[in-house]
Amino acid sequence: MKDQRFRVTTLFLEGGLASTALGPLEIFRGAGRIWNQITGARENPLFEVRAASIGGRAVRGDGPYRIQPDEALEELDHSDLIFVPAAGLSLDEVLARNAPIVDFLRRARSAGTRIAGVCSGVSLLAEAGLLDGRVATTHWGLVDTYRERFPDVDWQPDRLVTEDDGVYCGGGVYAALDLALYLVEKHGSRDVALECARSLLIEMPRDCQAGFAVLPIGEGHSDESIRSAEDWIRQHCREEIRFEILAQQLGMSPRNFIRRFKAATGLSPIDYLQRLRVWAARRILEDGQTPVQEVSQRVGYSDAAFFRTIFKRHTGLAPLAYRRRFSAPH
Repeated sequence: MKDQRFRVTTLFLEGGLASTALGPLEIFRGAGRIWNQITGARENPLFEVRAASIGGRAVRGDGPYRIQPDEALEELDHSDLIFVPAAGLSLDEVLARNAPIVDFLRRARSAGTRIAGVCSGVSLLAEAGLLDGRVATTHWGLVDTYRERFPDVDWQPDRLVTEDDGVYCGGGVYAALDLALYLVEKHGSRDVALECARSLLIEMPRDCQAGFAVLPIGEGHSDESIRSAEDWIRQHCREEIRFEILAQQLGMSPRNFIRRFKAATGLSPIDYLQRLRVWAARRILEDGQTPVQEVSQRVGYSDAAFFRTIFKRHTGLAPLAYRRRFSAPH
């Protein structure tokens, strides 16, 4: 019977940071395997994992070592996902030595392959035109250069992970692990991602801000005032927010603010805030035994009964039922 596992190819890049290729590769390979080995369960690998480089050559990383992939980029057959690691800090050098990869990514995306990049590797996605008109992130120290070179990209460096129509980006070096676990959850399940993180001793989520950073709400848009409102809401989401005051600070009437916010994000301001809080509550419930009353207070609701109502409206489950279903064994 033909293997139906999700096929992931991790690229090895000359002069790149090996950890941003090998760390995700190990997460993809471990998903459905390593936790099962530890607990004595039957292995059920989620991914078929491969590594490739230009010409299949061993590549020298940013240090006194070389790493050898098992395939040549030019000989790869279909992949469901291509993962591009960090590629170095000099944009001109990265693009010059990886020109074949830019063409490869363009062709793969045209064939429907999902593409993920992290840190400076995101520049290869941008050079291929895959990020034009899309939300993307990268390392905060690179974003000014990238904004100048790729002005059609909606750069949001405050986010650890972004997703936009099958194209995924991660921030700095260690965001490679966040992005890989996000992809495990996306193409497998939350349970498998949690099991993989715990078996590899990776904290998931790293913190609440990281949880908010991968929140899949709000499409890319060009309304800078609303984008600043989104950023402010994310930073103050545990507090009582009066949207009429926020509108006034932005020089809008409350009615105009609500209209523009919904036009830009697809959500009303209150729905946006509720989804932020529910997303944070999910992470707390999945990763511990915090009482529901405390979870409610930590995400900004003083009334636990109201919190339960909001939570069930957005997830279909009461908080305790959600915890029983989605929390991993401790």
